[in-house]
Amino acid sequence: MKPTTRYVYRPALRASRALRTFSIGILDAIGETTQLLWRCIGSVLTFSFSPGDVLNQMSVVGVNSMPLVLLTIAFSGMVLALYTAQQLVQMGLGNYVGGMVAITMSREAAPVLSAIVVAARAGSAIAAEIGSMKVSEQIDALRALAVDPVHYLVVPRFIALVLMLPAITMLANVTGTAGGYLVAASAGVSGGSFLSSIRHLVSMSDINSGLFKTLIFGAIIALVSCYQGLNTRGGAVGVGRATTASVVISIVFIYVADFLLVRFFFPGNNF
Repeated sequence: MKPTTRYVYRPALRASRALRTFSIGILDAIGETTQLLWRCIGSVLTFSFSPGDVLNQMSVVGVNSMPLVLLTIAFSGMVLALYTAQQLVQMGLGNYVGGMVAITMSREAAPVLSAIVVAARAGSAIAAEIGSMKVSEQIDALRALAVDPVHYLVVPRFIALVLMLPAITMLANVTGTAGGYLVAASAGVSGGSFLSSIRHLVSMSDINSGLFKTLIFGAIIALVSCYQGLNTRGGAVGVGRATTASVVISIVFIYVADFLLVRFFFPGNNF
């Protein structure tokens, strides 16, 4: 009976070990990402970074991502206006279409969708680039030359994403609302009432709360992507895994952060 008893408990033991290993890995990731964040903040406060590198990364992660972001947000605004205009016009409330589209864009749609598109495009590129440097031992070469990889690789990308994502979101607000305007006009909503409802319903607190979110989203994308790149192992296959993980984890954390910000910081959107 004793061998049978040991056999029965082996799956539970393996599950316990797997859970412990997974938990330790999660805690290690949180600790290392927090260290990256503090080192980035310290570099920003002490101005220990190259402005040229930051401008270059702002072009790579921001300007190059803008066409895809604006295209995505424009069609999102069109779809939103299509549903909203049809329902409100039938109820005789077509004068509120513009305000509803603009508020939805400024509070949620533009910040979240912009962050997701940037995470998919720029975040994956960051993880793949740094991961390739890791597996080809270029990061070890930087350390041998007394160059801190965090200051050289992570900090410029962190600053660029934190600065560019709000700028992209501001343009996305305009583009999404303009797309909604075109669809609402075709549904019978006059241009004057569409713009008038925006002026009366949308406040600066709606815009500011959305832009504040993008600061957090930009930091999440930068930290997750750089962490995955710096911890890449296993050659080309490992680079692929790190790239996929950076996008998936960034998107999950963006949604989690969005919920927490709305729940605890902007419950009434009184920013």
